[in-house]
Amino acid sequence: MWASTILLLAAAAYMVLLFAIASFGDRRAATGRSIINSSVVYALSLAVYCTSWTFYGSVGRAAASGLDFLPIYLGPTLVFCLGWVLLSRILRVSKAHRITSIADLLASRFGKSGAVAGLVSVIAVIGSVPYIALQLKAVSTSLNVLLEYQGSFGEGSQTASVLRNTELWVAAVLALFAVLFGTRKIDASERHEGIVAAIAFESIVKLVAFVAVGLFAGLVLFDGFGDIFARAAVRPELAKLFDFGGPAASIEWIGLTFLAMAAIVCLPRQFQVMVVENVDERHLDRALWLFPAYLIAINLFVVPIALAGLLSAPAGTDPDTLVLTLPLAAGYNGLALLAFLGGLSAAASMVIVETVALSTMICNDLVVPMLLRLGRLAADTRPVLLGIRRAAIGLVVLLGFAYVRVVRESYGLVSIGLVSFAAVAQFFPAIVFGLFWRRANRLGVLVGITAGFLVWAYTLLLPSFASVGWLPRELFEQGPFGISLLRPSTLFGLEGLDPVTHGLFWSMLFNITGIVGVSLFVEQSALERSQAALFVDYWRGAGREEGRLWRGTAQISDLVQLVGRFLGEARTRQTFDAEARRRGRDPAALAADAETVRLAERLLAGAIGSASARVMVASVVHEEPIGTEEVMRILDETSQAIEYSRRLEQQSRALEATTAELRRANERLRELDRLKDDFVSTVSHELRTPLTSIRSFSEILLDNPTLEQQQRQEFLRIIVTESERLTRLINDMLDLAKIEAGKLEWHMQPVSASEVAREAAAAMGQLFRDRRVKLEVKLTDALSTTIADRDRLFQVIVNLLSNAVKFSPGDVGLVALTVENETDGVRLSVADNGPGVAPNQREAIFERFRQVGDTLTSKPEGSGLGLAISRMIIEHFGGRTWVEDGPGGGAIFRVWLPRQPAAALAG
Repeated sequence: MWASTILLLAAAAYMVLLFAIASFGDRRAATGRSIINSSVVYALSLAVYCTSWTFYGSVGRAAASGLDFLPIYLGPTLVFCLGWVLLSRILRVSKAHRITSIADLLASRFGKSGAVAGLVSVIAVIGSVPYIALQLKAVSTSLNVLLEYQGSFGEGSQTASVLRNTELWVAAVLALFAVLFGTRKIDASERHEGIVAAIAFESIVKLVAFVAVGLFAGLVLFDGFGDIFARAAVRPELAKLFDFGGPAASIEWIGLTFLAMAAIVCLPRQFQVMVVENVDERHLDRALWLFPAYLIAINLFVVPIALAGLLSAPAGTDPDTLVLTLPLAAGYNGLALLAFLGGLSAAASMVIVETVALSTMICNDLVVPMLLRLGRLAADTRPVLLGIRRAAIGLVVLLGFAYVRVVRESYGLVSIGLVSFAAVAQFFPAIVFGLFWRRANRLGVLVGITAGFLVWAYTLLLPSFASVGWLPRELFEQGPFGISLLRPSTLFGLEGLDPVTHGLFWSMLFNITGIVGVSLFVEQSALERSQAALFVDYWRGAGREEGRLWRGTAQISDLVQLVGRFLGEARTRQTFDAEARRRGRDPAALAADAETVRLAERLLAGAIGSASARVMVASVVHEEPIGTEEVMRILDETSQAIEYSRRLEQQSRALEATTAELRRANERLRELDRLKDDFVSTVSHELRTPLTSIRSFSEILLDNPTLEQQQRQEFLRIIVTESERLTRLINDMLDLAKIEAGKLEWHMQPVSASEVAREAAAAMGQLFRDRRVKLEVKLTDALSTTIADRDRLFQVIVNLLSNAVKFSPGDVGLVALTVENETDGVRLSVADNGPGVAPNQREAIFERFRQVGDTLTSKPEGSGLGLAISRMIIEHFGGRTWVEDGPGGGAIFRVWLPRQPAAALAG
């Protein structure tokens, strides 16, 4: 009994810890000290994608079909690595319009349509219930596995009895967590910092737990991972798991990859953490590589665990439980407990975030519109809305509990997850068309999503009910009325595909056809046109003209009173006063014009969604309809006004620039006249010095044929050295002339700064060894690609290294070459421990023939052209070069290169 009690206490303690983290996060947020304002925390919160499906189901799928689990993670990786344009546009538009959910996004885009919002909400709930059931089933199964190993945890009669009835109490605890920390604020567009902090922590726990089991499988149960694969290779039933399977398997991989790509955008929980909970849009930049890195890390040991389980687990073991049974069978109870907590983390994070997101949609897009039609909203709606959301959380969790009871043993974890993914994927075409195609309209989206959802339900959802006897099997085995072409598994005679790929194909075909077909033949309303412009043309400034597409009359007191019912009178008055001050007006004299009406609508949208907000605002304002022709006229006038204003501004700037340029040119001419004499003098000196040495030593050799061999060799070495110096000087002068004349040939291409730096360091290695100076190279392993001429970039790095080694003291000299990634570019640094560069010389050293040092007492090495040429090359790439003091003395030369510099591409 004691072991069962320990298990119960561990689970309870872990949930208490999550409550504490969430509470701490909310308290810090209340004091203005956010603990989630970090790109790392943001990326970890996105890992809510990795649920118990990942923790248990991926291993089970790998044990049954090899690498077929990979497309579920390949899809999100592709979206974050290649589809950043879509993600950034969703994030930016949603922030601008105070979007509260994926239903709100689509409703707002398509004419603030309540029908679109309601349809998406219903589908999201229906599609998410199986996924929530998956989490409850996974926790229940894992607890039962632990209890069944009596040698591990024993069986206490009373405690074990409580643990065996797990789905209900797990659902209750998670629902309580979501209610406490997900429904504190009435504005659904505001962040739930406590929940995000807890989710980020859970992402760390599940990763650590899964990696621990993977290392245990490879390093404890077997003699390394090579041993696992070697043993599996000699067993035909295991070796065939890595047989790709031919064209059918390829189609399945493509289908599942697309499904996962759609899911990472359309899953309510992913939209919640990616958009609604986002603190800073710039956090997406790091998440674009950090989240895929997390997916790689947590999937790295899936195959080793699966193979280790197939090789050593007891016969009859459920593949979905191998993460637990491997340590249990070996007697490692502590590791098994850690694995259980990891699976609990994976399940809990999904249920919590999903229910919060769904409760917002149920409240804003289903219940509130119904209450508005019935006229049942109270004067102070805040308690009502919070109560609706809390009840919605309980309802969603209860539906998940009921679903897992119905199909308890009929479907595996992965099968349930794929069915849910296919449901929410029906939103993906509408999102893509809505953000990139202005002509997509409300009716097309309603038809497309409805058609796709019905096909999904027919091909994927109803068969799950038939498998438990709720519907006759003959209906699906023979087709309705015996029509074989209507069989859900081979609809219209399409055979050879797995059920999920089959259902996805037909649902997407009907969905996309409906959206495109109807949108091409049905005209948009005036409001749809204006919303399409706001979403599709957001980056071109269309959002600034939103107010012109409204005409009507309203009272400011009515707007304040209306918004105050939802957000509170004090906060509402403060917001409207701030708007008046922004516009340079007295708050008491603020007029109820188009901008004020739009402000009220945006504030309400954050609380009840855009569709309901429009209905509420319409109840207190008298809006005059604007026809399509007038909308187009307004847009044309706006475009003409913007273009005219832009031209005037350009002409004004051009005149100012011309005046300033003439002034600078005059000053530059005087400076050039002075530099001309200096340049001729310097060039003459630089050319004369090596020529004098060459001539002198050549004459000595010519006049003294009997000179000792050693001295002869020394004179010849000096002649060669001075010749090389002369050659370098001439080459540098030619390069400088070609760059200034624009005649230098550039070969621009994507280049890895780390690779070029590594090659330059290798080329300079012997020089560093000869001068007894240590060279440290620190290169980033991440992508450090820029657009540049590879040879010229190599020339710059070699130049910087040459300067560094010249000024570093022998024996104790140290030079560090570093390449680092930044948000919008790549930074390359060369640091030395030499004498450094005085502040008044840091710009001068980049001028031609300018050298550091006392040229009266000691002649510095080099021509003084290298840094000038290097700066010109880097500036051509669109970057910049500068020098700083080193932290312990010396100098640090830095180069910054953009990822896609316009100048480089044009060159």
